[in-house]
Amino acid sequence: MSTKYQPQQHLRHPLDRCPIWLTRWVGYRRHPPKKQPNYVVWFWSFIGAFSGLCVIQGVFNYSHYFLRRHVPGVIASYGASAVLVYGAIEAPLSQPRALVGGHFLAALTGICITKLFELMPDKERLDSLRWLAGSLSVATAIVIMQITGTTHPPAGATALLAAVNADVYEIGWYYLPVILLSSTLILVVALLVDNIQRRYPLFWFSPAEAVPAKVSADLSGEDVEPNNRQEAPKAAGEHRGGTDTPDTVNEERKTGPKTSESMV
Repeated sequence: MSTKYQPQQHLRHPLDRCPIWLTRWVGYRRHPPKKQPNYVVWFWSFIGAFSGLCVIQGVFNYSHYFLRRHVPGVIASYGASAVLVYGAIEAPLSQPRALVGGHFLAALTGICITKLFELMPDKERLDSLRWLAGSLSVATAIVIMQITGTTHPPAGATALLAAVNADVYEIGWYYLPVILLSSTLILVVALLVDNIQRRYPLFWFSPAEAVPAKVSADLSGEDVEPNNRQEAPKAAGEHRGGTDTPDTVNEERKTGPKTSESMV
């Protein structure tokens, strides 16, 4: 009796029909890229982080639209995001869903909680309790990111800045589009730089799911699911009389079947 295991089959990707030169810039590969030497990873991590942060600061520091609204040149939490998006591109916490969703939900949480503290009639009382608003914002943002599957560690600072940073506090709800634009800019640079000799992202919304492989057992000629693989050896023993085990079957193949005299 032999059991044949069929190779694992994967769902066909919708980008299979698109040109390779186009799909590579959104992280799709028909075959996994080869592992790059460390110096290649270091080089592109440096280029990516430098370029990404320069683009963000160039947009917010030299655009009159943002200058008139007193938008900070860069939100500090994106320095930490650069470490993940350009230096740890294979980590689940670095993927676009976590990057964009995590920062946005954290910013929204921080603003909402800070606005609740603003309902206090005394402005000095609000200033004295900013530490509480900041701590509550980060803790709540963590839970929301866990629930939505968008956990991104630097986003904790995004929630904190909404409560404790004066420049961020002054722009109020305008903090949300600033965060969305910052996330988009750092993501676009990552798609360009990280896909030159590496691959980013590994997934956009969720990891690809594989189709469970079926097991074909020669004894019965039927397909057996992977979780029933251990039942095939047992079936061999039952076929011989219901008491033989796989070890007994292998022993009989070497020494021959037991007779009544040898058993005595």
